[in-house]
Amino acid sequence: MHAVDPRGAQGLGETEGLADERSRINLSWLLLLRWGAAAGQAVTVFVVWAWLGIELPLSTLFFLIGVGAATNVAATQWASRALRVPEAAPAVVMLIDVAILTGLLAATGGASNPFSTLYLVNIALAAAVLRPRWTWALVVVSIGCFGLLFSVSAGDDGAMSHAAHGNLGLHFEGMFVAFVVSAAFIAYFVQRVTRELALREGELADARHARARAERLAALGTLAAGAAHELSTPLSTIAVVARELERKLAATDGQDEAAEDSRLVREQVDRCRRILDQMSADAGEVRGEKFVAVGLAELVSESTDGLRGGDRLDVIVQPVVPARSLYVPRRAVVQALRAVAKNALEASPKDTSVEVRAGLEGEEWRIHVRDHGPGMPDDVLARVGEPFFTTKGPDRGMGLGVFLAQTVLCGLGGGLELRSRPGVGTTAELRLPLTSSSETGVS
Repeated sequence: MHAVDPRGAQGLGETEGLADERSRINLSWLLLLRWGAAAGQAVTVFVVWAWLGIELPLSTLFFLIGVGAATNVAATQWASRALRVPEAAPAVVMLIDVAILTGLLAATGGASNPFSTLYLVNIALAAAVLRPRWTWALVVVSIGCFGLLFSVSAGDDGAMSHAAHGNLGLHFEGMFVAFVVSAAFIAYFVQRVTRELALREGELADARHARARAERLAALGTLAAGAAHELSTPLSTIAVVARELERKLAATDGQDEAAEDSRLVREQVDRCRRILDQMSADAGEVRGEKFVAVGLAELVSESTDGLRGGDRLDVIVQPVVPARSLYVPRRAVVQALRAVAKNALEASPKDTSVEVRAGLEGEEWRIHVRDHGPGMPDDVLARVGEPFFTTKGPDRGMGLGVFLAQTVLCGLGGGLELRSRPGVGTTAELRLPLTSSSETGVS
């Protein structure tokens, strides 16, 4: 029996999940396009028959159009119930379209029908949404079907074989219309499908980024808890020995410098304990906290209350804000706001203020925190938010404030964006959605 690497299995599962999601998007767009194609086919048949006065096998044509509509209904119902949409599903639907198009052309002139260029529409769509093997399979099938149309038109004038009827001008007009329709379909729908796929890929990338951030947060909590547990005994021993050494030095009139060093050792041990406790608390408080209703003005007030230098905060909250509440994990959000406000105060000179603006913008609550500090260059700004990255001195922070704030806000469906220019200052924009449900969770 061979062991399976869970990371490899996870990566494989993620790849399969992305492929299924991509196929579901492709199929949904393809089904929508097919409704438009069925309507266009019906209109074209009616116009040619009623307006141009060309005799057509209407029963055959509308039967084929009906087959296309029926398969579209069936595919839509199947896709709504299916847990997985394999890559073959869009390809099969396109193959059905090729067969229906071949039947329509065979009943209306075969290869001489100018609308035979519509084969290119299916090929272009296949190139945009299918993998190469399915695209080339569709190309081969289309070429084969188009070749069969020559055998149909060779033995039959066909209802729309305009050259056989001597109406070559009408044939050229049909070719022009067919070219315009094909070009418009290809240009519009390929761009539309490609754009939608790019948007969905961006959403999937954001989801992967959020999951990676949550995994780092969980790892941080585990690391902090393990470090606090493993280091508690040696730190306690160092503290006891330092205290005993300090007492002996005091009893024997030891040197003041040695006694001061002993006190310094004890103080640093206490600081190590506080850092470990804070790391454990910060990583743990943002996970599993209950959601409660709270006003944004109250959150802002609580997050800035008691901050060192808080008298320099210039806080303005829109009047509409107090009348509405958010449903969020209160302590985690307060901690996130507090970390950003604290960073702004520490970055700004003592004689300047920090602006805090809270209000409703569109479908989000937004809080802007602007300092008048030295700002950050682009290379430093790009790293802000990484765990344990800080621009402060070694005794002024661990580099977790922005990381935890981003984790909390992104978990609620919001976000944290930093804009900074050297010599101008930094603005932090915190975003919270109008509705945050407990199902969203902070993880």
